[in-house]
This record gives sequence, C-alpha cells and structure tokens, in this order.
Amino acid sequence: MSTASENAAASLDDVLVGEAVLGVYRQMFAALARDSGAVVDDPELVDVAETLLAAFADAGEDGLSREQMRYVCRRYPPEVFENRLRVLKGLGAVREVFPKPNQLRYRASFTSVVGLMFVRRMMLDGGQSEMHRLLALEQLNVADPRMTPEQARDGADGLARAFRLWSVELVTLTNGTIEELREQAPKLWGTEEILVRAERLHGAILRRWPQLDRTCTDLRAAIYAYGDASRRAAARLSDSAGTTRNLTLLPPETWRTFARTASREDLAAVLDGFVFDAAAPWHEPSAVVTAVEDGPRATPPRPAPPRPAVPDTGLSGDTGSDTAAADRLRDIAEQVLRGRDRVAVEDVLAQDWPAARRILADLSSVHLHPELPYRLVWSDDLTVRPEGTPTWVSPGWFERTGT
Repeated sequence: MSTASENAAASLDDVLVGEAVLGVYRQMFAALARDSGAVVDDPELVDVAETLLAAFADAGEDGLSREQMRYVCRRYPPEVFENRLRVLKGLGAVREVFPKPNQLRYRASFTSVVGLMFVRRMMLDGGQSEMHRLLALEQLNVADPRMTPEQARDGADGLARAFRLWSVELVTLTNGTIEELREQAPKLWGTEEILVRAERLHGAILRRWPQLDRTCTDLRAAIYAYGDASRRAAARLSDSAGTTRNLTLLPPETWRTFARTASREDLAAVLDGFVFDAAAPWHEPSAVVTAVEDGPRATPPRPAPPRPAVPDTGLSGDTGSDTAAADRLRDIAEQVLRGRDRVAVEDVLAQDWPAARRILADLSSVHLHPELPYRLVWSDDLTVRPEGTPTWVSPGWFERTGT
C-alpha cells in the first residue's frame, strides 16, 4: 500500500509540475495567441494586447474594469476587443482580482508582460541579445558555489542544442537566396563576441567539473560549427554587397529575376522618362587638336616626308562639293514631305525597323548638309509604347526651312 501511495503521489506531483510549466507558457504567449491553439496572423491583435497590458501597468493594484478596458481600446473594433479579452482571460494573462462570481475588476499577469518584451527583443535581432543574456547568466551560474554538476550539464546541453540549431539555420540561409539572407542579416551581428563568451563559458565548466568532459566536447563542437556557419554566411553577404559594401543596394540576382519575370509593360516603365539621344557636345577646334597631340600614342610618330622644291600654290578653289549626293538627299527630303512644309518623324518611321533606320539616317544627313533647306527638330519628351515599333519614341518633325 505504501509503494502504491508513493507512486500515485509521484505521478500527481509530475502532473502538477507539468501543469505549472504549461501555465507559464500560456501566460507568456497569450498576447500572440489567436485562440487557445493558434498564433495570431494579424499585427493589430498583438497591439490590442500590448495596449491592455500597458493600461494595467498604469492602473496599479486596483486593476481595470471591463468598461475601462474597452475605453482604453476604443480605437479597435468591438469584435476585435472582445476576442482579445476572451483569449487573454482564457490563457491566464488577464484574471479576476478576486475569484468570486460576478467579478467586475481584473488584473494582468506579470509573466505576459515579460513574454511580450521577450518577443519584441527577438524581433529586433533574431535572438542575438537573448543569446548574450543566456551566456552571461550561465557564466554567473558556473561561478555560483551552490551550482551542482547536474545543473551545469543541463545548461551546457541547452547551449549546445541552441548553437547547433543556429548553425543549421545559417547554413540554410547561406545556400538559399540572397534576399532571404539579407533579411536575416541581424543574426550575423556580434558573432565574434558570442564565440568568445561561449568559449570562456566552456572553459569555466570544464575547469570546475572535469567529469563533464564529454558534455563540454559536444558544446565545443557546436560552438565551432556555429562559428564556421556564421563566417560563411557573412562572406556571401559581403560578396553580394560588391565593392561598395552597401547592403541597401539590390543584388544582381534581384535584377536578373526581375528581367526574367517582369512583363513588357513593367520593363518599358523602367525607362519611362529617360532621353537617350543627348545633344553632342561642342568642342573648340584648338582643344581637339591639343587633346589629340597630348593623347597617348600606340606607335611612335612617323617622320614627315621632305617638302618638294617647287613653290606651294595654296589651296585649290574646288571645295569638293558632291552635287550628286546633295541631289539624292534633296529627292529623299521631297519624297518625305510630299509637298508639305512639315511632317512628323513618327509618321515617317511607321514601318519595319530596318527601313525606318535607313530613312532616319538619310534625314539626319539632310539635316546636316549645309546647302539643303531642311532640318530635324526634336522635343525633350519620350513616349513609351510596349506594343509599338519602335518601343520608345521621341516626338520630332522634319521641316522645310526655305527654298
């Protein structure tokens, strides 16, 4: 009978301990629960819980009534508030001040506030600060003379498990897309400091409890695996930033993905508003001659041939004008104008691109010929036409300037 009673008592104690642990977990993550078995998927629901917990902290020992809680959360819809309050009460984050029927005042759980603060810190750096705190706490525990070898073994096993999972996650990020690695970049901050602290803790445990050498070996292997994974992830992240080391710039993989997956309208919209035909700069002839003379030469200059003994008669009166070329360009200009004084270039180019390219080259030659009374006039606008040919059109006119 005594043995059966002891077994029943032990089982009952185990159940009570398990319920206590579950109760703490429920209170810690009540703010993140949509109901008793699911996590919220709307940030507004977390804001309601945080607003309520802040109001309870200001209310003091008297707590808040249901009407006061609704007034604090008045900017949220009534159904959202009622759902949040029901979940917080069900998980123990909000409780009655006195456990009696028709209770009108409530108080908040300290564990829920601490859990929400923990989650906020996890959002900032992905667990870096919590790992620093955990290593510092374990270092203090190792220095405590009341700590037992069993407690030290449990702490070392927990740290080894955390470092293994961390290294696996970093390896996965390194082998994945660069976009995801950039999003998780805070997990690579302070790596060297964490390694130094972890190795210092490992040495302290091994010096005080030499019998934990196997546990310390596992911890040291997990620490080294984390160090190697973090360095490889940091190297890839640094390579993706290029020579600028600017992580805010989009990596080349993102541009290639956009070029492969974007529609023609999106690709055309990227260049909307850009003018590619910039005006040619004007340089003084003397500056051009100086630049040519001062420029590097691939081969040494050849000596000038000797001058003839006959006197130089000067330049010829023939300027070398090509009347046949001028006549051909004049015929092309008149065919384009067809008796008009002005025509839009866009209408002239409304044909296949090879032919349009040739006629545009001829019109440019007409415009540059000093003896022909025609010119090309361009505007500063640029029209994007994904379905047309050519795709980008700058409005211009070919017009007659005289007779």
